[in-house]
Amino acid sequence: MSLPLLASTGRRLEALTATAQAVGRLPSLACAVLRDGEVAWTDARGTDASEHGDVVPGPDVQYRVGSVSKTFTAVLVMQLVAEGVVDLADPVGRHLPDAPLRDATVRGLLSHAAGLPAEPAGSWWERSVGSDWDVLAAANAHVGPVLPVGQQYHYSNLAFGVLGRLVEVHRGAPWAEVLAARVLDPLGLDRTGCEPVAPHADGFGVEDLTGLLVREPHQDTGAMAPAGQLWSTPRDMVRWLAFLAAPDPAVLDADGVRAMTRAQSIDPDDPRGGSYGLGLRLSGQPPRVLVGHTGSMPGFVCGVFVDPRTGVGAACLSNGGSGLDAEGLPRALVDLVLELEPALPDPWVPTTAVDDSVRELLGTWYWGQAPSVMRVEGDGLRFASTSGGRGFTFTRTGDDTWRGTSGYQSGETLRVVRRADGTVSHLDVGTFTYTRTPYDPDVPHPGRGWR
Repeated sequence: MSLPLLASTGRRLEALTATAQAVGRLPSLACAVLRDGEVAWTDARGTDASEHGDVVPGPDVQYRVGSVSKTFTAVLVMQLVAEGVVDLADPVGRHLPDAPLRDATVRGLLSHAAGLPAEPAGSWWERSVGSDWDVLAAANAHVGPVLPVGQQYHYSNLAFGVLGRLVEVHRGAPWAEVLAARVLDPLGLDRTGCEPVAPHADGFGVEDLTGLLVREPHQDTGAMAPAGQLWSTPRDMVRWLAFLAAPDPAVLDADGVRAMTRAQSIDPDDPRGGSYGLGLRLSGQPPRVLVGHTGSMPGFVCGVFVDPRTGVGAACLSNGGSGLDAEGLPRALVDLVLELEPALPDPWVPTTAVDDSVRELLGTWYWGQAPSVMRVEGDGLRFASTSGGRGFTFTRTGDDTWRGTSGYQSGETLRVVRRADGTVSHLDVGTFTYTRTPYDPDVPHPGRGWR
């Protein structure tokens, strides 16, 4: 159960949202904060959210969330990966022979690292009536990469149109139907969908010199819907962030979501030092890297981000065509909550039992002359330098083998090497030899004869 935020914290959060709405000249702005898996705070600014003036902005009013749709498409793709139907290394042409840029990999499409054009060929797709897949594929059949594959992050809406089609082909149903059945319904996101359902905001631009509102059109984007079609509410977006922070295996397990949050490509022009995972924007630097996405469509801008370590997140939705710092405001809300009401660590729980095969590995080991200490941590082992250097964690994979789960040794194998009598001689970690005494003379070390 989440405790409510302190009134003093709420007032500080309100000051941030009020300033963002006023300075950004946003017709309306609705925000919500996630803590402990629940909506912990909401605020809404602006006199109304529709051209008729009869929709009061709030946590259950729909706004168009644009490219946040990509995070949902990415989860649908990662479900296929988890089932073994698709491999991230697959060229997309293996699954879609008629797709543009068939040699691009699924990973490259998800991470904006395939060098694809930013936009599909033709008129501005966000303001145009969408076509079906056949028309989209034909229009882009001769499109080539604009950058070398893997050179850098280069955002591509076209990539997610292709990924949406990948989902449709393997599920045998339209993207919207698959999304509802496999993500929205299981997570209870009943105010998220491809078309607005009242109460909803209308999209506006703001005339620069007069401050007058200009109504922006809403279009069904057709085959490009997986890149930016969705409508949602601050409350539903907070529920989505809760899933990204604490995955529901009925939709996608923790390993799958964790893979989405690992940096795949880096934006060299981003002053915040952000990067991109698999369908998720990574904002900031350790120890507080937020994951989520920004979104914009004509008349709408939003940002939804969460800190997976603490489970604190924020969703900020507006119906102005510009003026919202869609990454900065959610971060400011998250930072303020964690500054004023720090997250509490889980209680330390004593170990109940230690197997003999684990106990014999504990204690001090030497890599050359440098000591490190092995100790039990949770269900695994932690191996850390006594001088404050690098530390690694390992989980058991066999009787005498362990797999690295953090740091330099992630994915590497720790192998327990035994003497003829069964006692432990040394540890081999990716060719590094650890012994109980520095350069134990009874254990082979490369270069021993050199002086």
